[in-house]
Formats: sequence, C-alpha cells, structure tokens
Amino acid sequence: MSHTPSLPARGTSTPQPNVVVAVLALAGVVVAVMQTLVLPLVPELPGLLNTSSSNASWAVTATLLAGAVVTPMTGRLGDMYGKRRMMLVSLIVMLAGSIVAALGDSLAPVIVGRALQGAAAGVIPLGISIMRDELPAERLGSATALMSASLGVGGALGLPAAALIAQNASWHTLFWISAALSAIVIVLVVLFVPESETRSGGRFDLVGALGLTAALVCLLVAVSKGAAWGWTSGTTLGLFAAVVVILPLWGRYELRTAQPLVDLPVTARRQVLFTNLATVTFVFSMFMMQLVVPQLMQLPETTGYGMGRSLVTVGLVMMPQGLVVMAVAGASAALSRTRGPRVTLMLGAAVVAGGFALNIVLMSEIWHLILVSCIVGAGIGLAYGAIPSLIMGAVPPSETAAANSLNTLMRYIGNSLSSAIAGVVFAQMSVSYGGAVLPSENSFKALMAIACAAAVLSLGLAAFVPRRRSPADPHPAGPVAAASPVGSDGAEKSTSDARK
Repeated sequence: MSHTPSLPARGTSTPQPNVVVAVLALAGVVVAVMQTLVLPLVPELPGLLNTSSSNASWAVTATLLAGAVVTPMTGRLGDMYGKRRMMLVSLIVMLAGSIVAALGDSLAPVIVGRALQGAAAGVIPLGISIMRDELPAERLGSATALMSASLGVGGALGLPAAALIAQNASWHTLFWISAALSAIVIVLVVLFVPESETRSGGRFDLVGALGLTAALVCLLVAVSKGAAWGWTSGTTLGLFAAVVVILPLWGRYELRTAQPLVDLPVTARRQVLFTNLATVTFVFSMFMMQLVVPQLMQLPETTGYGMGRSLVTVGLVMMPQGLVVMAVAGASAALSRTRGPRVTLMLGAAVVAGGFALNIVLMSEIWHLILVSCIVGAGIGLAYGAIPSLIMGAVPPSETAAANSLNTLMRYIGNSLSSAIAGVVFAQMSVSYGGAVLPSENSFKALMAIACAAAVLSLGLAAFVPRRRSPADPHPAGPVAAASPVGSDGAEKSTSDARK
C-alpha cells in the first residue's frame, strides 16, 4: 500500500514544552467535561424541553454518536493537513455546539448542539499526536500520559461542577459556560500550540468515511437504544444485521484503496490490535463505576442499600477519582520508561480489577465508594498513560493521529457496551419498592463482578502485546524521531520496517 511522503508545514514556531503540554491537557479536560455536561439535567430534560424521556435521551446519545463517528475522520485529516489545524476546527465546532444549545428552548437545537460538542472528541488523540511531533523525548511519556488521562479527569471533575450549576442557575448557563471554556481554549491553542511538520498529504477517503459512519451509527444506536426498544425488536435486530453487512464491505474497500481512512494492515499489527482490544474491555470495566455509583447513591435509604444522596454529593464522591487519575499519570510514564508500557497497562487493569472486587463487599458507606473510586482511578491513570505509548510505538509518525483516534473510538465502543450491559442487568435484577421498580442490591454486586472480569480480560489481552527487548531502551521519541517510527521497545525503526 502506497503512502504519500510527509509534507512540511508552514509557519511553525519553536514549541515551549511546558506551555504546550498545559494547553493541550486543558483542551482535553474541557472536551471531556462536555461528555458529562448534561447528566445532572437528564431527569429534568423531558419537562425542560417539553418532550418524552425517550426523545430527551438523544441529548446524551447524540454526543456519543458524533464523537465516535467524527473522531477517526479528524485523526486522518489531522495526519493529512495538520493536527493543530484540525484541533482548532474541532474546538470551533464545540464552541458552535455550545452556543446552539444555549440559545435553544426545544429538543432539536439541544440535540444539534450536543452532537456538535461530541464532534470535538478528536481533540484528545490529536493532542497526543502533536506531543509526539513536537516534544523532546524526555518529556513525551509524562505529557502523553497526562493528555490521555485528561479524559478521566474532565469527566470526574465536570459532573459535580455541572450539578452545582444546574441546581443554582438556569440550564442554559451550563452551555454558556461551556462556550466560554471553548473560546478560552481556542485562543490558547492559537497562541501557544505549534503546527506539526509531519503530514502524510494525499486524498481523503470519503467512501471509507461514509461506510464507517454507517456501520458505527447502526452499531451504537442499536447498543444504546436496544434496552428501550427491546433487544429482539425488528429495529434493533435490523441495525445489528446492517452492521454485519456493512463492515465486511467497508473492510474490503479499505484494503483495496490506495489511501484508506483506516489502514487495516497497520491496525491488524499485533501491538495495535491487542492494545485496541484491551482498551475496549478496560473502558467497559472502568465506565461501570460511572454507571453504578450514581444509581446506588441516589436510591432511597429505606431500601436498605441505597444512600439517598443528591447528584451534587455523587459528583463530590466521584471527584477524587479524577484527581487520582491526574496524580498517577506521572507514575505511569515513569513505569513505562523502565518496564515498558505493556507492563503499565497490565498493572492498571489489575488495579481496576482489584478495586471492583473490593467494591463487591464494600458498598454500604460513602467512604467505601470513595476508596474504591480512588483505587479504580489509580488503575485508569496507569492504563491511560500507557495506551498512547503502545499505539505510537507501532505506527509511523504520519499515521499517529489516525491511530490514536481509532483507539479513542475503541473507548466509545467500550462505554456503549458497558451502558448496554448495565441496563440489561438492572432490568433483569430489579425489585418493586413503593410502587416503583428499582435495581436490586444484587444487581450492583453483579455489575461489580462483571466489571472485575472485564478488567481481568483486559489484562489478559494486554499480555499479548509484544514485550520490550530491553528495559533500558528509551521511551518513544518526539521530534528527534519524526523521520522514523518507534517500536514499543523504544528503538527507532525504518519506515519500511514499520510498514511490514
């Protein structure tokens, strides 16, 4: 498969590593906050927007779909035309989405605004790719770990902030604040983030983009809405059938086109393949914490296992997890330098599995949940710091953004599957209480056990990632290696070797 040589970018300036890392990490946190922005409003959205609960749920689903669909495209376009340029486009789209939703008073503009906000999800993989191109080798490991962890940090910190704002101000205020944050980040990126000189050029694969979009929309809508529509309903089964038909046709086309949206031979490399599979199962596991803790804490105390707390309290309980994720990012980079990112990912999965196993027996007090969420946060920090290093260690610099974006797509799939499984378990293991149907105590324990098993599976998949040849090998380099890809062991390889 032929690839266009890297083309030099114009107008680049000498990067200031500390400033670049800070701005990119802040951009990642702001984008991650958008994912949890409307969660405090979900119970009230039908009344606020004068619609049904089923229709209102699209305010959340639209963000998921847009992020999953657009992220692989922004990654490929970033490799072709400039990662900073595509980051700015994504942030401007997020700003537009915030304004559209803030000005809306009905369902349609809120859904459109939320979809535009979700379309900015590619900022995080683009930021990681910019770091590979611009930072010195000694800074790359800790910087990419922090950028990757920003997804968990933003989600954990955004929930309590959004809940507080929603309780004390109009719901429109949430979107005006998100618009202000978007504008600030745009200005900072323009001022302080340089454009990369590493570009692939070429022509954008529009047919491949349409095919992948069709497959992802069918898959994620079926997974997200299957519980509400019925898993055996004609609509759900029809969407799954469409995925089975579309994906092989899309894959065949991608293998035959000269410049595909997704380079399937690279994606099938052992290191990339098993890192992506481990990512799906790891995110499936860790996201269960976001699904279980709010439900458990908000159930009435009179059930005997619920805690009767407000969403603000839920957010405050979850907040330490985000701080732990950020704190562990540096340790993740250090461990990856000495033992390799494969070991770091395996350790992160093991820590998460241990946290969920502990949660099965410790789930009756607030401090139990804080302890478990912090343990899980430590595992997230370790794993999220290692995943970009594994991906970048197996692809050439000209495909960094596309490869990281595809890995971000794996995170979306893991999130969706986790939500679907939680919905099934809650529905099947429910109890009648005061005329309402509520999840039973055993349903929470079952989900903790499932999350633990998924983390163990992630550990097993990570074990198939190739080992480093030597612990003393350096971490994958930044600008000094821009001309040649880097292996997971840190040793530089020729472009021809990397394409094998």
